[in-house]
Amino acid sequence: MRWIYLAVIILIAAATIIFALQNFEIVTMSYLGFNARVPLAVLVGVVYLLGAATGGSLFALLRRSYEGSRRSIVGSP
Repeated sequence: MRWIYLAVIILIAAATIIFALQNFEIVTMSYLGFNARVPLAVLVGVVYLLGAATGGSLFALLRRSYEGSRRSIVGSP
């Protein structure tokens, strides 16, 4: 099973590298009056990392509040 996980990781890494190499043209991004000209691959990478960080934080917050609500229900007389 470890070899399957390793193969999947290698395939995802290869796809990411190919995407980055093929999408290095400069694009303009505008958000709330802020303009930036960056390569498309960099923009996608930054947006992905921000989404992963905020999504992971939201998931952790929801899990913690769900576990806290279950403890208060189980612990009530």
